[in-house]
Amino acid sequence: MSADLLVILPIVLPLTMAGFCAVFWLRPDWQRWVTVFGMALLAAAGIGLLLAVQAEGVLSTQPGNWAAPFGISIVADPLSALAVAAAGLVAFAASVYAFRGVDQNALHGGFFPLFCGLMVGVNGSFLTGDIFNLYVWFEVLLVCAIGLLVVHREGINLDAAVKYAALNLFGTILFLTGVAFLYGAVGTLNFADLARIVPEMEPSAGLTFALVLFLLAFGVKAAAFPLFFWLPIAYHTAPPVVSALFGALLTKVGIYSAMRVFMLLFEGTTGLVGEVVVWVAAITMVTGAIAALIQTDLRRMLAFLIVSGMGYLMMGLALSTPEGLGAASFYLIHDILVKGAVFLLAGVIAIAAGSSDLTKIGGLIRTHPVLAVIFLGAGLSLAGLPPFSGFWAKVLVADAAFDGAKPILGGIALGTGLISLMCVVKIWMEAFWKTAPEGMRVTARLPLVMVVPATALVLVSLAIGLYAGPLMELTQAAGEGLADPSAYIDAVMGAGQ
Repeated sequence: MSADLLVILPIVLPLTMAGFCAVFWLRPDWQRWVTVFGMALLAAAGIGLLLAVQAEGVLSTQPGNWAAPFGISIVADPLSALAVAAAGLVAFAASVYAFRGVDQNALHGGFFPLFCGLMVGVNGSFLTGDIFNLYVWFEVLLVCAIGLLVVHREGINLDAAVKYAALNLFGTILFLTGVAFLYGAVGTLNFADLARIVPEMEPSAGLTFALVLFLLAFGVKAAAFPLFFWLPIAYHTAPPVVSALFGALLTKVGIYSAMRVFMLLFEGTTGLVGEVVVWVAAITMVTGAIAALIQTDLRRMLAFLIVSGMGYLMMGLALSTPEGLGAASFYLIHDILVKGAVFLLAGVIAIAAGSSDLTKIGGLIRTHPVLAVIFLGAGLSLAGLPPFSGFWAKVLVADAAFDGAKPILGGIALGTGLISLMCVVKIWMEAFWKTAPEGMRVTARLPLVMVVPATALVLVSLAIGLYAGPLMELTQAAGEGLADPSAYIDAVMGAGQ
């Protein structure tokens, strides 16, 4: 398979499957199989792209054969290839889960076309080589995400969708305004071309204003403090399969985009901006973890833990060193996989116990011991304990902070890990260990199509934890590529010529 096809396949595949699902609008059962088949192909294409990037370096293609910077660039480097591969695995797991995890309203309202469309936006954001097209993919992602929130036609979902849309549209407006100021100051929107020109320019009002707008826009998209309050409102009300997709992917697109834009255009975060990002990362970590600890609803607790995880990812950008960026890249892949797993498991727990309210459930270790073991694995990874991927993710981030002369930030990262562990212990004690409350409705048989996908993601996390070397090499290459974008620039500017 040619490199040009490999690079664009993660976008074309879900787009094609969305079209097939639309054709089969009156046959939801057919849409299910089309989506599962498409997401299996997407996961395989993501892994194939990752192997190709590992073997050949940065890959770039110019659809329409217009040479950069005049055409549309689609680019895969180690970071984007890793993100696409992890997103494909979660999407495949969620598509299998959706065999039983989607109600009739959603099935007949376009759930599966929107599912595929969401993956178009996610992968387009990861692979785009043009900052304006990043905005376009943001819009595709946003429209499909809103659709997935409202397609179940419940009042609480409609309310969440309005709040989600309002805040994210505000972030999008900030981002597009920043793009306009950037284009006015530089005259190009291609990432590689910008990376050549902007570092050589003298500071200007237009560039400074664009930087500030990008900080705010990506803060909204990545749910950073104090702009995160839309996330727990929207995520915990959505059906579990939707929450899993959102929790695994949407905020990751925001932080990925921030890493891409700031490292290519502004050579990382330095000076006052660097100090701001350091403290925003620290406060986001701590605030999210403490807010999670005081929750009594399982999915709302997990939503706040997404916020806390964003702080760890922001640390890599705050450090702007190859080690810090590599550690953040490792954490990104871990977080995509594990957040997908825990939200899927939260849905299974709600079916098993009849509720996700921790005060109303209990005793699941006696009625569902296999589920208890699976969730324990996901929880240990979420908290950062061995032998799961979360251990290496948090150790690498903290170590990069200590090496980068940010010991306070490293200490906060380790301390926040302890709070996350307390959250996992709370879930375990309340949902699994304590005696079941009177009146709790227990479902004896759990659908395998809902249990198996979450289990598979937990096993992937375990495999990474036990054999972390290959992923560490790839993420370190990703960090080095972000810190020194020369290979990225050469690949893009040489493509199509």
